[in-house]
Amino acid sequence: MSAADAYQLVYNFMSLAIAAMGASFFFFVSVRGSLKEGNRMAVTLSAVVVLIAFYHYVRIFDSWVAFGTTGAPFNEAYRYVDWLLTVPLLVAELVLVLKLDKKLESTLIKRNVVYAFLMIATGYVGEMTNITSVDLASPRTIWGAISSVFFVLILRDLFGGIDASIKKQSKDIQGIFKILRVVLIATWGVYPIAYLLPAIAGNLGLTAQDGLVLKQVGYTIADILAKPGYGLLIWKIATLKNGSSK
Repeated sequence: MSAADAYQLVYNFMSLAIAAMGASFFFFVSVRGSLKEGNRMAVTLSAVVVLIAFYHYVRIFDSWVAFGTTGAPFNEAYRYVDWLLTVPLLVAELVLVLKLDKKLESTLIKRNVVYAFLMIATGYVGEMTNITSVDLASPRTIWGAISSVFFVLILRDLFGGIDASIKKQSKDIQGIFKILRVVLIATWGVYPIAYLLPAIAGNLGLTAQDGLVLKQVGYTIADILAKPGYGLLIWKIATLKNGSSK
């Protein structure tokens, strides 16, 4: 792939992300009014998440354009600032939409907001280190592993910790939750793979440019699925809750 084609591919995916975040924001704002008050907060958080992401993708897009046209350094920190704000909200909206026991709900939100913050913060430290090696002792690998620990803790709480409560939900909600579980694991699982791509590109027979492009495309696709896509599933659960007493 030529440098021009590589640049254009990332450009197009980032443009798609901006459109997806903007459109989903208006959708979530427009549908929240049809929900009962107790079911609105999770959808409101979905709207906040995609609005934050929309703003940051505009900044990411501008940085990529500058990188491609003037050679200015690409600012990866925009992504991490976005994730630092949105990932805790994604965790909170899932817990809120299920309307769990208040004590359990409070505990899960507080604990997992901390886990999410630490997951992103430690991942950022690794992102800013040398990306030319995948040696197990390299700072990037070490910080990536630390970040993954918090990821596993979040999954443990969001799935194992609420499993008993999920079984009390309606069959429709249980079905949507199973899909949401797959979406969450699949999309969040893309991030560590994309994180390592620039470092392992050589081992895969790819150039450093290929690694950078695949990382940016991977991050962008995962963001679209993990924010607008995830938010649509949260909205679906909220609408099902809207028609039930649970």
